[in-house]
Amino acid sequence: MAVRSLAAAFRRNVIGRPCMPMRSGMGLPVGPQRVPQQPLDEEDELTWDDGSMHPEFCIDVDNTVGKYEALAWLCGGLSFFGLVGALAVWNDKPSKMPYAPKEYPYDNLRVELGGEP
Repeated sequence: MAVRSLAAAFRRNVIGRPCMPMRSGMGLPVGPQRVPQQPLDEEDELTWDDGSMHPEFCIDVDNTVGKYEALAWLCGGLSFFGLVGALAVWNDKPSKMPYAPKEYPYDNLRVELGGEP
């Protein structure tokens, strides 16, 4: 009995519906696509036409940087961080004096440490 009711529910809900989800009844994100009626332009794939008034370019080629300018920026950035690292190593006081200097009484124990009385 339970198998028959499950089979009937499965047939009604799964087989009767299309395979693609309907996105809550809203359709595809960019609307239906038109089939071209004439040959496409050579650079047609470079324009994203979402059906709005202003189609936009898929590839922004206006603000490109040449390879030598990019190499100069890379070398400049790496040199800056190398300089900061070298200055940090050069000015590393805790490695040169890992403890605070102690002050002893009697003129810093000058006589006790072998100094002239």
